[in-house]
Amino acid sequence: MIKIENLETWGFEHAIRGMRNPMNSWAKSDSFYPPMPNEIKNYFVPKNFYLGPNDLELMRKLYLAGTEHRKFMRQIFISLDITAPLYWWKEFDTYKVGTVTNSCSTMHKLQEKEFAWTDFSAEHLLDDWFASNTLGYGDTPSITPNVLMDLIIEQLNLYRAKFLETTDKKWWWQMIQLLPSSYNQRRTITMTYENAATIVHQRHSHKLDEWQNFVSVLVQDLPYFAEIAGKEKE
Repeated sequence: MIKIENLETWGFEHAIRGMRNPMNSWAKSDSFYPPMPNEIKNYFVPKNFYLGPNDLELMRKLYLAGTEHRKFMRQIFISLDITAPLYWWKEFDTYKVGTVTNSCSTMHKLQEKEFAWTDFSAEHLLDDWFASNTLGYGDTPSITPNVLMDLIIEQLNLYRAKFLETTDKKWWWQMIQLLPSSYNQRRTITMTYENAATIVHQRHSHKLDEWQNFVSVLVQDLPYFAEIAGKEKE
């Protein structure tokens, strides 16, 4: 599973201004922020940005020309919170350039609450061997993945209780070294539209559901991303 929250974008105005610097074509820019009503002028509120057809046409042209020409993409910023399993985060960590990550800590906070099924991405674990036509080789194992996960959670909670009771670090090690890679971790990410374009290009057909879902969010929810990159919002 993957959960995306608090998605924000900013930087269109200065990105467009910089995009038009090489040809001194600022006068052709037709994008704008709508005027704010008088009653909220003294308050900080999110502003919708209207991307004009002239600016979109140039953005699209530069996008197709390649990364060396679409520098404006690196000046449009994204912030979002992602909750995803550790096995997905291992792959996301490929994207180091232009991204910043601040994560919840397993080192300091792993023992804060009891472990539960909802702490893990375990939606594909089988609970009935016969429903899945067994494994297709040899004897069917005596324990299903769902039952095994129950046992792991039970043991993690046992080690947690021992650690809280004794503060003996050996019990903490049992939690850390047995923690499945399906454990969900929340991180706050900042990145750019260029990072998003790279992710969409490289991960749109990935075997992990989490990648396909993340790509869908980027294409559908980032303002004007689909129009700039020529992607379908489907």
